Formats: sequence, C-alpha cells, structure tokens
Amino acid sequence: MSEEVKHDRRRFLGTAALTVAAAQLGMIGSTDAQSSKAKPADATTIKVPQMMHGMVQLPIEGELPSFGGATGWLNSPPLSGTELRGKVVLVEFWTYTCINWLRTMPYVRAWAEKYKDQGLVVIGVHTPEFPFEKDIDNVRRAVKEMQIGFPVAVDSNYAIWRAFRNQAWPALYFVDMQGRIRHHHFGEGDYERSEQVIQQLLDEAGFAGVRGALVSVDGRGAEATADWASLQSPENYLGSDRTENFASPGGMGLGARREYPLPTRLALNYWALAGDWTMESGSIVLNKAKGRIAYRFHARDLHLVMGPAARGISVRFRVLIDGQPSGAAHGTDVDGRGNGTVTEQRLYQLIRQPKPIADRQFEIEFLDSGVEAYAFTFG
Repeated sequence: MSEEVKHDRRRFLGTAALTVAAAQLGMIGSTDAQSSKAKPADATTIKVPQMMHGMVQLPIEGELPSFGGATGWLNSPPLSGTELRGKVVLVEFWTYTCINWLRTMPYVRAWAEKYKDQGLVVIGVHTPEFPFEKDIDNVRRAVKEMQIGFPVAVDSNYAIWRAFRNQAWPALYFVDMQGRIRHHHFGEGDYERSEQVIQQLLDEAGFAGVRGALVSVDGRGAEATADWASLQSPENYLGSDRTENFASPGGMGLGARREYPLPTRLALNYWALAGDWTMESGSIVLNKAKGRIAYRFHARDLHLVMGPAARGISVRFRVLIDGQPSGAAHGTDVDGRGNGTVTEQRLYQLIRQPKPIADRQFEIEFLDSGVEAYAFTFG
C-alpha cells in the first residue's frame, strides 16, 4: 500500500470512545477529536459546528472533488459533480473489513433509505486497506451481503481518496446542493449531529418535511456498537510491518517459514503463534494444519480479518477462550462448540462474550493449512 494511504485505523477506537462519551454528556463540539485530523480538500475554514436556535453553523470547506478516478461503480452508472448538482450528497469512505466502518453502517444505510426520496444521494467510496480488498468480486460480495443499495465508487487506486485528501476509514463528507463540502466527520459516533446536518442541507435545498425525528438503529453482529466502557484492547495488525506485542520466543522471522512456539504466559494485548507459519510484511500464513494464534485481550468482541490464502479453499478452525470452547461467548462466525470455517477474505467475529468483561486468553486453532490472517479488532 502506498505511503499516502498507510493510515492506522486503531487510533479511532480511542477517538470514537471520547466522542461517544462526550455525546452522552451533551459535550459534542467541546472535544478536539476532529481537530487533529487533516483538513478536507481546499478547505478554507474548519470549525466545530455550534448549535444556534436549532440550526448548525456550516462553513464552506471546499468544493466536491471529482469521482473521475474511480476504477468502477456498483449499484449505479458513474456519477459526476454536474449530475449531482441540486442534490444533497453524503460521501462515505469505507473499506469492507474495517470494524469502525461496519459499526457506522447501520446509520448510513438508514439515512440513505429515509431521505432517498427527499433529495439525498449517498455515495460510498470503497478505498481498500488490504490487497484482497482491491478484488472487485470481494467488494461486490460485500456490497450484496451488507445490503448496500446506494452507489459505490470503487477506488482501488486511491485516486478519490487523494482528491479528498482523506485521512481515515470511515469518513463522512456532507455536500450541499451547490456542490460545496459543508461538514465532515472522521471515525465513529456523532450520529445525531450527522443526521441533523443532512436535514439542514436538505432544508436549505428546499426539500420540505425533512426536519424531525432521527433514525433509530439496532446494529447486529459486527455492526453492533462497541462496548466502549469495557474496551481495553486496541486493533493490532499481524504482519511484521505494523504488528505490536508479538511474544513467541525467537521473534518474528520475516518472510521465512518456521516453527513458532507459544510462550508460557501472555500479558494483556500480547499475541503469539504456535505451529508452522510464515510471517509476511502485511500478514501471517499458515503452512501446516494445527497452527494456532493466541491473544490475551480485554473486550466484549474479538474479530479477526482473515481468508483463504488461495481462492477456492476453505479452512476449518476451533476457538477457545481460557482453554475452553467459546460456548456462550461465541461470535456470529462460530458455533456454540467453538467451530467455524474460513471461506472468504473478510472480517470474522469470533468472540462476543457476556458480562462481566475481564482479561481473557483467546486461541484459534486451524485444522487445515492455507489460512492468511491480517488484523485483530475489538469492540
């Protein structure tokens, strides 16, 4: 991945937690979570909006950049700024394995449905993080499985990302009927304000009856809101370039096939391998059946981005938590006995544990060779 887009999603776990906490305290606008991010393209002024008499002050941050760099479109023919004039546009940058994006998706999907006949056009820009997310078949499958009905610009070469000078997944840009960016939001949270911005821009555009009740969503599976109060484990990549806290004796052994042992004990947020693995710069690949990954974590949810190393194969696995089958703590991709199968390159939810949340040791044993794993995320 180019240096221009090698951004670390995990910073949004902390940012989003602060945003959610601030929202609950009625303090949105007093945090500086957004101020540390780069400005949108051609921004002349960036301000944290303040509520005044039920309205939001929305500065002009710049003109809507071109979508001309898209490598393809799903759910729509190519769209241009000229065709979008007279509409309010919500541009959402996403990549389909990003847990932070997945948790925003119920809201964006609900806004697209609620306001589609009232002048809102939602455009998803899919800019990949991992190499397999450039595969159009993978993106097309994700769009279908996640019930995304709005237009999607496929941005596999990062051209639209660069045109917006975007910084992260997820990112929302709110565009008025004259093609001007009036608001943006990076990361999770602030959903009430985001919908109020949509309503205000529609109201400015002359679409009647848009003010009023806000959407209510109930995210399921990986789309459920994180348990921020219990979350003490940040996202961690598994390739040698960006991983942290690798604990197998002997170190990483970049690019070489080797046998890894598990240590006798793992500290919180440390991980290790057991078995015959190859550690690449951006992933780990299992060469022989019965390989394991162990991770000590503190969170309600544990996810692993992984997939078959070769198209058309499947890899069976078994999940343990503190040495026992996951049972009631199993995620949506695991049965009650801890069993599951890797069939696609995507995010797998492996653990959703009931309270009380404590430090736990997760292990996944692969019963077949040929799995490739990229990142752990938590919620």
